[in-house]
Amino acid sequence: MSKPTYDIIIVGAGPAGIFCALSLLEARPQARIVMVEKGLPIQERACPKEKVGRCVGCQPCRITTGFSGAGAFSDGKLSLSCEVGGSLPQLIGEQRAQDAISVVDGIYLSFGADEHVEGLGATHEVADIRRRAIKAGLKLVDCPIRHLGTEQAQQLYGRIQQALLDAGVELRFECECTRLLIDDGVCKGVCVSSGAGEEELRAHKTVVATGRRGADWLDRICREYGIAHEPGPVDIGVRVEVRNEVMETVNNVLYESKLIGYPNPFRNKVRTFCQNPGGFVSQENYDGGLAVVNGHSYKARKSPNTNLAILCSMNFREPFDRPIAYAQRVGELTNMLGAGHILVQRYGDILDGKRTWPNELVRANVRPTLPDAQAGDITSAMPYRAMTNILGFMKSVDEVVPGFAAEETLLYSPELKFYSNRVKMDDSFVTNVGGLHCLGDSSGWTRGLMMASVMGYLMGKELGEHV
Repeated sequence: MSKPTYDIIIVGAGPAGIFCALSLLEARPQARIVMVEKGLPIQERACPKEKVGRCVGCQPCRITTGFSGAGAFSDGKLSLSCEVGGSLPQLIGEQRAQDAISVVDGIYLSFGADEHVEGLGATHEVADIRRRAIKAGLKLVDCPIRHLGTEQAQQLYGRIQQALLDAGVELRFECECTRLLIDDGVCKGVCVSSGAGEEELRAHKTVVATGRRGADWLDRICREYGIAHEPGPVDIGVRVEVRNEVMETVNNVLYESKLIGYPNPFRNKVRTFCQNPGGFVSQENYDGGLAVVNGHSYKARKSPNTNLAILCSMNFREPFDRPIAYAQRVGELTNMLGAGHILVQRYGDILDGKRTWPNELVRANVRPTLPDAQAGDITSAMPYRAMTNILGFMKSVDEVVPGFAAEETLLYSPELKFYSNRVKMDDSFVTNVGGLHCLGDSSGWTRGLMMASVMGYLMGKELGEHV
């Protein structure tokens, strides 16, 4: 093979890839770095739905793909506790993870993140919420959160993008990685496809950080090239929307209530995730036209509602090893029922065994913030086990937050998290393929903005010592 052009190739310009580059540049300012990104630069990531009022099916989706990735473009919350954000502390140790969170948080502050941290203080109010959670059989994880906000996160990442360009990092947008270049068990680079055609890029080290959006792609790559991995859980759930008045205490005291339970009869892990006070329910599109639901929260723009995800973790055993494909099928069936739209149903209608009709949404206290959601019956597509777990969990949450499980509470579907393929690696993120490292949500080790950034930062430090 020919001589490498770059020291490092980073596939994916989400938080993991970005912080890998920033960290490497600290140690090696002259490092030759190229970042390959399927989506657009930050300044071009405007969702047309804001103007036309409906999803136009951008390929790829501008919310999930592009510089800064999906998480930063939805709500931009930085969880400041290693108890939140996936399994990375199990791989590298809790103290190392928490120390890295502090460093990465400082970097975000240096680029203009809001200095205010949600969830600090109010110890008596938090203790009261915790008592109610314990009584309901739930665990409360009170995690400090630095909220960037959707619009301010875009500005912050715009500054990071410019900093990388100023440092000489080559950013290739609308450029898709199609395969790895592996010779004798060592990764020598990647093959990419863009408007200019196909091209081979060669480097001493290759980092794959394709995010939640690229989890399915990485799963195929692992199978094709023999990258050691194992299936992990996949999260199937709904996005719940209630009036702000219902969530007022939790919103004011914690901003985001992370509750975990194991409801009867199946005892699967069920948790709340990505809470957006005064936020907006949104739609994201994945490959193949799969539409999934998410939530946004802005610093200045507010709605009268709070939305959050309720996710049920599904664990599979032999002989089944394709959890991502399983979740995709659930989403496809739901999309079919909604004629390509997100489905929404009232909690009370689910208990009554009936679908929700559009006129029932119009006269309710809780008005949907996703205007083109299709009223219908999400239980016709959701797996029985997951739906039963979610309904049982909601009853428990209602004991902590009275009114949460009201008849008119809205449930949107499908809410799916594709990070189930866990790549086997050591605590230096070394895989069984020489010269290849996998980071972030697509690696299966992180879940969320901060922990993906931490994994990227630590990877950059490792590379700085060896490149």
